[in-house]
Amino acid sequence: MQLHHSKHHATYVNNLNIAEEKYAEALSKGDVTAQIALQPALKFNGGGHINHTIFWTNLSPNGGGEPEGELMDAIKRDFGSFEKFKEKITAVSVGVQGSGWGWLGFSKDYNRLQVVSCSNQDPLHGTTGLIPLLGIDVWEHAYYLQYKNVRPDYLKAVWNVINWENVTERYRAARK
Repeated sequence: MQLHHSKHHATYVNNLNIAEEKYAEALSKGDVTAQIALQPALKFNGGGHINHTIFWTNLSPNGGGEPEGELMDAIKRDFGSFEKFKEKITAVSVGVQGSGWGWLGFSKDYNRLQVVSCSNQDPLHGTTGLIPLLGIDVWEHAYYLQYKNVRPDYLKAVWNVINWENVTERYRAARK
């Protein structure tokens, strides 16, 4: 995970900064063509930064177990049980073709939890409107050093480091 943070996440931040500088220049010049051309770089690198920033707070060496209280109640309400929730988000995450993310998000419109996936570095809120609570990075760079290309093994192990306190805090904030 240290390599993941120091190399991959840092690259998204550096490239986002470069794209933002170019975008500001294009904006000041009124160069709409350049502004449009920069959108993919802003989405990819901005999403990479947003997603990883959430991901790091969702993990803890003291994590694992199950959520408690209001988050557990919501999981049981919306998925039937914690085990069914785990099965669903794991299946969605395994099913990502290529690279992307598995997400537990909150819909303010429906006051419900939802499990979805996003391709590449597409940010959950910006592409679905859901508020991100738990993000699972399923790009191979997240797990290849330890799990090779066996995504299901990584997804089985990630539950041992989920920081449920952080996910619960995000849930409380999303409901306000």
